[in-house]
Amino acid sequence: MDIESLLDTDSLSKYVEVIISGAMNYAPKIIWALLVIWIWFKIVNIARNFILKIMDKQKIDPMLKSFLTSIFSIILKTLVFISAAGILWVETSSFVAMLAAAGLAVGLALKWTLQNFASWVMILLFKPFKLWDYVEVWWHAGTVTKIEIFNTIMLTGDKKTIIIPNSEITASSMVNYSAQPQRRIDLEVWISYTDSIDKAKEVLNAIAKNEKRIIKKDGIQIWVKELWADAVILVFRTFVKSEQYWDVFFDLNETIKKEFDKNGLNFPYPQRDVHLFKEN
Repeated sequence: MDIESLLDTDSLSKYVEVIISGAMNYAPKIIWALLVIWIWFKIVNIARNFILKIMDKQKIDPMLKSFLTSIFSIILKTLVFISAAGILWVETSSFVAMLAAAGLAVGLALKWTLQNFASWVMILLFKPFKLWDYVEVWWHAGTVTKIEIFNTIMLTGDKKTIIIPNSEITASSMVNYSAQPQRRIDLEVWISYTDSIDKAKEVLNAIAKNEKRIIKKDGIQIWVKELWADAVILVFRTFVKSEQYWDVFFDLNETIKKEFDKNGLNFPYPQRDVHLFKEN
């Protein structure tokens, strides 16, 4: 095709007619598709704000709240674009199949990573523990210092850092020592058979009454637990604030020793009777 034919009035008019005809045919569909996108984006934003308000009332973790609302918004907006493409007569079935295949491949490749990520969502959603709780999981005990997307970081009492995958936390049993505001201290106190049980109870009661950190309203329990061959075992139980547990525990052990010494109460030593026979 030469330049003269392109500049020919009849040919040019034909091209203009084709363009105008195509525009007239597709313009309503394009306008309708844009209108659908605009309306649904407004609806998605309203739904997103509504969900945010519900999460605020439920006191959902801010990091999890941001993640969930973002995922919700992305999924719905993607569906809106696919619907708009369908309005324009664009083949969407192959596009959806391609997305599904890509999602399956990524899921298989990142299986363990996605498990840890899902466990992170569960931890933030159900809150079996929170930051600075003292927990025991997988034979490890420590204070939770970070809850990351794939791992939870714990710090032990001797300043060792423990990194535990989130999937192992949600798949195993766990003890949260900080979940309740109070904890019970259980001490076993041994006395000799020659000592008075009543005197020992009296001294232990006095120790408990003088210790200001002990929660008196929850009661103080002092019982005879067992009678061993060389000792009478008393159990001494009392409640303290969870964050004061170890301080009171160690202080009570020291105080009991000092007060028993003052009151003439003895801690028995293991004893054995040895019989000697003289051979003829």
